[in-house]
Amino acid sequence: MRTKQSPGGSIFPYYFKYGELFGMHLGSFFEDGAAMIKRMQAEEEFIRTENYPLPLWIDFYQTKLTDEVLVEFSKSMLRLQAYIPKLAIVGCSLRAKWRFRKLARKNGFSFPMPLRFFSDPEQAKTWLVSEDYRG
Repeated sequence: MRTKQSPGGSIFPYYFKYGELFGMHLGSFFEDGAAMIKRMQAEEEFIRTENYPLPLWIDFYQTKLTDEVLVEFSKSMLRLQAYIPKLAIVGCSLRAKWRFRKLARKNGFSFPMPLRFFSDPEQAKTWLVSEDYRG
């Protein structure tokens, strides 16, 4: 596949340790949740258009994860579930991770793909490419 650039500036696909993944950069939005959601929607459309399932790494560093942002993120990931065989979330505080899980239960969101939280992006990317996910 020819390498492309997503609306957020990520390389698609991103080659890492003999595997492929996609990194969605939703970090550095600080308290501008509306701008982060707009970027996420553009990335969602990009993923659908590419129609090439890849493990997904989400970067939330320096973005305030309000309940609204977490619910919109959850809805986006559920809409993209056919394109995401594995999901790694990086840059979430322990509190945000707890709120994410609580909001998912409250709203009846169930993520069919393996999902893990990481503090280190290199560990997240290694996990994403570590196992066969295409069946």
